[in-house]
Parts: sequence; C-alpha cells; structure tokens
Amino acid sequence: MTQNKQPQKNISKKQTVREQRVIARQRQQWVWVGIGLLALVFAGAFIFWPRPTAEPVDATRLTDDPSLGSVAAKVTIVEYGDFGCSACQAWHRAGIVEQIRAKYGDKVRFVWRDFPVITPQSPKAAEAAQCAYDQGKFWEYHDLLYDRAPAIGLSDLKSYASQLGLDTTKFNQCLDSGQYQATVDRDKQEAFARGFRGTPSFLINDKPLAGPPSLQYLQNLIDSILGIGGDFFQGIGVD
Repeated sequence: MTQNKQPQKNISKKQTVREQRVIARQRQQWVWVGIGLLALVFAGAFIFWPRPTAEPVDATRLTDDPSLGSVAAKVTIVEYGDFGCSACQAWHRAGIVEQIRAKYGDKVRFVWRDFPVITPQSPKAAEAAQCAYDQGKFWEYHDLLYDRAPAIGLSDLKSYASQLGLDTTKFNQCLDSGQYQATVDRDKQEAFARGFRGTPSFLINDKPLAGPPSLQYLQNLIDSILGIGGDFFQGIGVD
C-alpha cells in the first residue's frame, strides 16, 4: 500500500501544475482581449470624437498677405520666412525692417509670406500667425514667435495668443481646424516655384534675393530703385 501512494501524489501534483498553467494562459488571453477592446474603444473615440471644423477661406483671404506700409510704395520687399528658422530670427532681431521703415517711410512696403521648411513645427506656427492675422495681431504675434524661438510647439502657440490678448476660443478653433493650412501651403509652393530652397528668401520688386541682406546692402538696393544712385539690376546678390 505504501508503494502505491507516491505515484498517486506525483500524478496529483502534475495535474495541479497543468491546471495552474491552463488557468494562467486563460487569464493572459483575457488580459489581451481586454487590451484589444480598450484599443478599439479609444480608436473609435478618436475617429468619431467631434473636431473643430475649418471655416471656409475665400479666395481674397487666401491671397491676403500680412504687410507693413503703403500699397502705393515704389519698393516692395517680400520675405519668405519660417518661424523655426534661426537665420530668420537673427534677421528679425537685427531690426532691419524697423530701420528701413524709419528711413524710407511709405516709399517701402514689407510683405510676409510663409515658407515653413526648417522644422516639423514650422507649418503649424505659420498657421498660428495667420490665425492671429484674423484678429489684427499678425505682426505682434510674428515678433513674439521670434522673441520666444525655438519654442513653437502647439501649446506654445496657444499660450502666445493668450499673452497677446487674442480671443483664444476663436484662435484655438482656427488653429486646431487647420483653417489656414491651404494658405500656408500656397505660399510655400510659390517659394519653390521661384527657385527658393532656404529661408529667409526675398523678392525686391519681384526680383529674387536669396538669404538675409545686410542693412547697407538693402539700402543700396532701395536707393537704386528710387533713383538715388546705382543700378539695382546689376550684380544683384547677397553680400
């Protein structure tokens, strides 16, 4: 009798181990089923959760570029810029635009066009500035972006709108809906079509100028156009 008890105990232990393994596998399967169901719930919520709807942008607004100065100015300087571009930031901080405007007044007009090609955050920053333009604060927003660079993440963009006293509900709706994505893309494609590959790039009375010009160089070009001296069309380039 004693010899028969040991095998029975061994069999019982083996059965218990097998049962435990089966239970563990079943539990693991249920865990994965639960994870899968949760993933489906989150995916459904993401797909069907209501998102801000972009307001339609008419053709006039699509081509309405932020500008400084009179439309009757004899000299028009168009900057194709990127808010994530360190060279653009340096040019802005040099205060060249302000100095040119102070010297020439309404004889010179500055126009901004978006060319967001430097960082992954650049396109959204460009859209944000367009949303600020809707509330009459483009240049203030433009300056703040360069002053706070390189902080141009989505939360930063919304924070700057609040700091400038914009209607944040309208601003966030505009930004989250991608309302001005087409406007920004239009500017970018135009820059590529003109042969520009980096930022900042410029048009001076529709003549291309790649790279940021110095104050003196820009003054020479303007003087030439205004008939103050020199030939603007001879030897145009970047010093």
